[in-house]
Amino acid sequence: MDPKGLAAVVTGGGSGLGRATAEALAAAGARVTAVDLDGRAAGETADTVGGLGIACDVADADAVEAAFARAAEAHGAARIVVSCAGIAPAARIVGRAGAMPLGDFERVIRVNLVGTFNVMRVAAAAMSGLDPVGDSGERGVIVNTASVAAFEGQIGQSAYSASKGGVAAMTLPAARELARFGVRVMTIAPGIMGTPMVTGMPDDVQRSLAEQIPFPHRLGRPEEYARLVLHIVENALLNGEVIRLDGAIRMQPR
Repeated sequence: MDPKGLAAVVTGGGSGLGRATAEALAAAGARVTAVDLDGRAAGETADTVGGLGIACDVADADAVEAAFARAAEAHGAARIVVSCAGIAPAARIVGRAGAMPLGDFERVIRVNLVGTFNVMRVAAAAMSGLDPVGDSGERGVIVNTASVAAFEGQIGQSAYSASKGGVAAMTLPAARELARFGVRVMTIAPGIMGTPMVTGMPDDVQRSLAEQIPFPHRLGRPEEYARLVLHIVENALLNGEVIRLDGAIRMQPR
């Protein structure tokens, strides 16, 4: 599917992977809406790409429905939806203060997994009623974001790994279900990326993280994630798969 002229919604679009994706889609000719919990950041991305910025909690059903409705009013119904919104707090199941508060686990699941599903359900419902485009009769594509932690979670990542493992696990059944509408579902599982969460760490910590990556021997770049999103959008045969974007890293226990 050629993104030129199509409407796109990117969650987590205020920074990191989401912002890079919004910029790449806009450069390819898409009409982009950046959605982020931080409305100011979403607006800054929107100003950069000439699109729309919306403040939204992706785990809030009404808020996501309203955001998609507003985006559709501005750009038409979205045929490209990319979910990059997420959080990555680290906490042990049993720490110095005792058992992890259940609310901490629930919050990570709510944002990363429930939020991703919430965006997907609203996007898919809208896409299913659109006219097909292109030779394959496609109506839309949804790209979700997991993590290599879905497969090799480290100590302190039980909640994060569970949330991202859920995103990875629902990729195939979602793609199978939505195939009858001509809607594809894909997931990218990034490794250690040079997003604000990592670049805000001390230099020696960043170097240590980069040394764990076999090749290329550096942190992943947000624009590399964005280029993969563009390829997924353009390649109709990619469906129901989780693609690792990690430089062949396999995370160690700690």
